[in-house]
Amino acid sequence: MDSTSLSPSPANTSECPSATQQQQGEVSDLNALVKEVLEFDEDEDLEVFSKDATFTDASSFSTSLPTSPSSMINHYKFEEELDATDIFITVDDPESHVTTIETFITYRITTKTTRSAFDASEYVVRRRYQDFLWLRGKLEEAYPTLIIPPLPEKFIMKGMVERFNEEFIETRRNALHRFLNRIADHPTLTFNEDFKVFLTAQAWELTAHKKQGPGLLSKMGETVRSMAAIVRGVKNRPEEFTEMLEYIETFGQKVGLLDRISQRILKEQKDYLVELKEYSPVYTLWSGSEDELMDSLKGVASCIDKCCKCVEEKSPGLSENLIPLLHEYTLCAEMLKAVLKRRDQIQADYESKVESLNSKKTENEMLTEEIGKLEDKLECANSALKADWERWNRNMKNDVKSAFLEMADKNITYYEKCLATWESFVTSQKNELIVENEHEDGS
Repeated sequence: MDSTSLSPSPANTSECPSATQQQQGEVSDLNALVKEVLEFDEDEDLEVFSKDATFTDASSFSTSLPTSPSSMINHYKFEEELDATDIFITVDDPESHVTTIETFITYRITTKTTRSAFDASEYVVRRRYQDFLWLRGKLEEAYPTLIIPPLPEKFIMKGMVERFNEEFIETRRNALHRFLNRIADHPTLTFNEDFKVFLTAQAWELTAHKKQGPGLLSKMGETVRSMAAIVRGVKNRPEEFTEMLEYIETFGQKVGLLDRISQRILKEQKDYLVELKEYSPVYTLWSGSEDELMDSLKGVASCIDKCCKCVEEKSPGLSENLIPLLHEYTLCAEMLKAVLKRRDQIQADYESKVESLNSKKTENEMLTEEIGKLEDKLECANSALKADWERWNRNMKNDVKSAFLEMADKNITYYEKCLATWESFVTSQKNELIVENEHEDGS
């Protein structure tokens, strides 16, 4: 078998030119929007932006599916999006549990659905973080070359003093809520049986279901095969997957940098708010000892108080929207690298079997059959990843654009309110001066 058959044909890569042009326009719009929103000063922390700063055009990857009759491609139906949302999931009501061994948090998961595969229209269960880890592991095991949404880190973030404080719990709840809803929105993952069990089974039922998984020896065998494939490497990786990896590397650097900078900005905003709240009482106290300046000093104190409220309204735009999104996509970049490694593992297995067959003088029927299955598996993996990559890219662009626009709206509202507050104060002070001058002239 010729290894060149793994590369996409010219006919496939030229399909849907209008869609490709539209995606290229979206990437250009995104880069332009980033440049408008972020005007950075020179800083060594931003060095990554100065070297080949533009994203590789992700829309250049072909998403056409091979049509080999012997392949398993029909198992993945990415082109057929759901006509309407038929499942709604919410994660809320975090609850602390303390035992003699550990302390942990569970979250209430409410599922409402009209799907016939479910026995009821509504389910309410409680799950802990370890259950979410189990679910993601099962999805990754079942669909090694699909893009499974990332989970928030298991360990506490840098600077978080108390693992179970309200801010940490709420941040994690939001991330777990997004995780489940991204799975529910996925055209393939949403119908996974383990996902259904996760949403519907009671705690004891879920525990029993978990025990049905592969044993430790089986998992160790998979790990050994994975490491062997990594050592062997891939000889003829299709160019589109190499470009995909390069895009992910650049994307991860930029999003990670934006995440770190946004974290610093949020901290500075919190420190600024603390200082601002201490600033206003000083003017109020001063007004008590200055009869002639009393009204002016109280006016300044009032303006500062109003600006404090504006800052408090603005901060959630970073802490609840932009930063969680940037952090999620930072994790996505690492997760995507792992997906590409698993794809490479499948190709390495295929290439190894082909080499083994070519080194033998007589054809081995069992080996030939195994190669045929691996070829189908590789073809399916390539097609599934390309289709899911297109879907992920589309969602990523929409998420990032929406977050940037919301951040811009929050900033406009903040500065407009502060400007109106101080303009009102200036106008009142000018009017008072006019009245005083007229009074002096009249006397």
